[in-house]
Amino acid sequence: MKNRFLHTLLAVFVMCSLFLIGCSNSNKASSDSKDGKKNIKPAETQELAKKEGKDVTIAVADNFISMDPHDTNDTLSYSAQKTMLEGLVGFDKDMKVVPVLAESFTANDTATEFTFKLRQGITFHDGTPFNAEAVKVNIDRLANPDLNLKRHSLFALVKETQVVDESTVKVVLSEPFGAMINTFAHPAAMMISPKALETYGKDVSQHPVGTGPFKFADWDQSDHLKVVKNDQYWKKDYPKVDSITFKPTPENGARVAMLQTGEADFIYPVPTEQAESLNGKNGIVVENKQSIVVRYLSMNTIKKPYSDVRVRQAINYAINKDAFVKVVMNGFATPLDSVIAPSVQFYSKQDQYKFNLEKAKELLKDAGFEKGFTAKLWGSNSSQTIKGMEFIQQQLAQIGVKVEIVPMESGTMADKIWSVQDPNAAEIELYYGGWSPSTGDADWGIRPLVGGKDAFPPKSYNTAYYNNDEVNQAIKDALATADSDKRKAAYEKAQTAIWKDAPWAFLSVDDTMAGKKNYLEGINLLPDGALSVENIEIKQ
Repeated sequence: MKNRFLHTLLAVFVMCSLFLIGCSNSNKASSDSKDGKKNIKPAETQELAKKEGKDVTIAVADNFISMDPHDTNDTLSYSAQKTMLEGLVGFDKDMKVVPVLAESFTANDTATEFTFKLRQGITFHDGTPFNAEAVKVNIDRLANPDLNLKRHSLFALVKETQVVDESTVKVVLSEPFGAMINTFAHPAAMMISPKALETYGKDVSQHPVGTGPFKFADWDQSDHLKVVKNDQYWKKDYPKVDSITFKPTPENGARVAMLQTGEADFIYPVPTEQAESLNGKNGIVVENKQSIVVRYLSMNTIKKPYSDVRVRQAINYAINKDAFVKVVMNGFATPLDSVIAPSVQFYSKQDQYKFNLEKAKELLKDAGFEKGFTAKLWGSNSSQTIKGMEFIQQQLAQIGVKVEIVPMESGTMADKIWSVQDPNAAEIELYYGGWSPSTGDADWGIRPLVGGKDAFPPKSYNTAYYNNDEVNQAIKDALATADSDKRKAAYEKAQTAIWKDAPWAFLSVDDTMAGKKNYLEGINLLPDGALSVENIEIKQ
């Protein structure tokens, strides 16, 4: 994932797939399940919308920050970068690792050496050859702490990058790290032309040069970013459109209007409250699909009363997760049933804390809080976050827990959480947040958030100050091997223990949501929200 601070919730997105024509207009816009979950149905009798030319416009919710993947920590910037740059490996639409610039890869049993066999005959957009030396330049740059790159932490364990031959690279780690292949699939590991790095230095963030299907054209940070077709792309007959222009459009209504009028061909995110009314009209298709973004309420486990597991479990039982999905998420989410989402590698489903007020009251009574207690709930000051916190406030009031909501702007929140050096001095009690593990692996969904003292703020994002020896050991066991069966067993143990200990109230998994004109195909948003456009095309 991802953003610098845990409270920054990722924008919600959707996998955009082929639109088919053929069913009745009388279909409902969505179907609701018993738990309040909504699924958008395609309005399949729409005629194909008209489109002139092969230039695509995508409206996004914010401005891009950087085009240097090694120095980027927001998913939106990565979405634009991925049109121009590629990594040795990447993710498919289901967050499974697949070869990209490397045609194959292997790891030793101790997960300390990772060898990549590179595709041959590929050049960067500036004509620089893509080879083992180019890979070494990029990995060494990421591993260099003196450069203070935002994504250095993902590659801090790299001890050495060895050029075996022109098309073979071996990366040696200083200690075992079983999740490293997924780290290489993270967009942070995309390759930049060594010539561009030398020419532009730090300004390479404004001059991206990669091997991807599109080349950088121009970037007006207040208006647009444009990429154009790479005629020399290594995949034959791709790309199939001439250009893509990204238009930052923060206001929801303006973004929706651009799709309705045809000014934009694709937008994300689609506001959940407008999803059903947009779908099936003006040649628009809206789809929703489960992401890997989890929402939760963390509880400071070293502060009373949250140091008592019975209190934490009571809070879980007192929150109706199905109602949370329906009321807060407008039906476009799924109740969370582990510390990580189902699409994350090594996910292990747990038995949910079903809504049960009597059980919650009984647990509070056993813990000595029969009459409840007062609590402070921190979160960002966005309207969506406040809506979620107000729901939690109402739910916990039913068991005598009186919650004071404390919304904060981002700078204040950062200071209150990440400036604390002594865990015992932390003021935080309850915290409403979200997280997306951008490597697609259980490691990045568990270790930064509940991985013991090493993950306490300000080092990482463990706002629950949760420290369980069994969980810590399971995380270490999982990282000490490249054997997927052993890693799976270790993470299953960790998830079971975390679920029982309940350092969080486990709330939901977001849906991804986006809208497109129905002539657009081959554009995908991964479950973490990163955009994939190499297969994009216009059907007429």
